[in-house]
Amino acid sequence: MSEDVEKKDLGYVDADFVNVSQSTIRSVEGGHVQLQQVGALSVDGERVEMTQSATFINRANHVESNQGLTGITVAESITLNSSMAAGVFSSSRSEVNNSLSLIMAANNLKSEQTKTLFLLAKQVDGEIQTLFDWKSILSLGAILGGLFGLFSLLKR
Repeated sequence: MSEDVEKKDLGYVDADFVNVSQSTIRSVEGGHVQLQQVGALSVDGERVEMTQSATFINRANHVESNQGLTGITVAESITLNSSMAAGVFSSSRSEVNNSLSLIMAANNLKSEQTKTLFLLAKQVDGEIQTLFDWKSILSLGAILGGLFGLFSLLKR
């Protein structure tokens, strides 16, 4: 079953192939989901392709975002091009180009001109600027834990 939606405000769309443009949707589920200039709360599919779209939660086997804005993206493989994401979590590989994120976690990460606040990756290829890697996160946690313990003792 195929569903084509254009310039509508919908609550829920479920189909094998979903093509949505210039619309707002609460929830989308499908095998292959294509979004062009769409605002969606939740997207769940085998393959999700977004262009100039904003979503809050993405779950899929493969997510591709071009000039998109996402809250949390969880997928086996993720491709971000000129996009912003709060959380990017990939079980296999991620390819991120000219994008920003708060938290990025992936097994294999290929990157060009990307910035992130926290990075957890097994293997990184390319250029990525990060404020905290896993070593920095552990150090920051130890320092904050020590300060919390010190202030707890001083409070008594």
